[in-house]
Amino acid sequence: MKYRKLGKTGFDVSEVSLGTWQLGGVWGEIFDENIAKTTLQSAISNDINLFDTADVYRDGLSEHACGSFRNEQKNEHEIYIATKCGRKLNPHETNGYNRKNLERFVNESLKNLNADHIDLLQLHCPPTDVYYKPEVFSYLDDFVNEGKVKNYGVSVERVEEGLKALEYENLSTIQIIFNAFRQRPKEILFEEAKKKNVGIIARVPLASGLLSGKFTEETQFGKEDHRFFNRNGEVFDKGETFSGVDYRLGLEVAEKIKLVFDNPQNLAPYALRWILMFDAVSCVIPGASKPDHILSNASSSFLPPLSKSQMQEIEEIYDSKIKPVVHNRW
Repeated sequence: MKYRKLGKTGFDVSEVSLGTWQLGGVWGEIFDENIAKTTLQSAISNDINLFDTADVYRDGLSEHACGSFRNEQKNEHEIYIATKCGRKLNPHETNGYNRKNLERFVNESLKNLNADHIDLLQLHCPPTDVYYKPEVFSYLDDFVNEGKVKNYGVSVERVEEGLKALEYENLSTIQIIFNAFRQRPKEILFEEAKKKNVGIIARVPLASGLLSGKFTEETQFGKEDHRFFNRNGEVFDKGETFSGVDYRLGLEVAEKIKLVFDNPQNLAPYALRWILMFDAVSCVIPGASKPDHILSNASSSFLPPLSKSQMQEIEEIYDSKIKPVVHNRW
């Protein structure tokens, strides 16, 4: 596994890290502690040292599992945990991002993680107006000064939100959807982040599994799976599901991308390797519901760099098929 600096945190993190959205089983199923522990064990066995979670993932169970697992390691492995806050707000509105609520979220995450500090706290896709409220970021500075939080960043929906967040001096990281279906961040955001030593965490790197190249029109998703109920943004931002790409179009484009790599059965490692070709990216955080996923994802760190022609082919596919319907939305 190769490692990269995570922005101002100074952490050396595995370039392939672990997203824990579905930790403990497949999306929508009952949380299984044994599956969670097996998944995390597989991650560190493959030299993955950053777990990305959130206070709302499995209603805190994901945080608890990550924290408990790290504590069981007894410092044998350097493990960093990044968590997120804000989505507990109901309604999820700008005025909810006040000191009282944020401090409550921090304290609850500390309890879930069974930790005395949070390695990286990220605002969890807040309303756009939050980025225009300097006081919110001053609260985060206060938590750092108090020792509750070591570093803070943001998880954003849109490039414009990331660019606004970069105006805050102590911002360490930006988490954003970036993959072969969502290429806009590489145009401006990446260069601006590099200038300010802000790490990029690439989330939804496999476009909800479309870029694994294993789905077909016959693939079925459970009724509790966001890939079933949120295809048109019925519950949360459409861009979170299949990166905002129409399912059938995504299938078509995934097949075209597979041909760039001589049509592998499993496209996922190549899709992740494409993301890692960008030096602004500190890490990718694909999810995993079983050890085989971990092995597949981690293998991307060992693939050779993509060729100039491969990079150009993928860009041309994006420009002709995806860009017209996705590019300017996020």
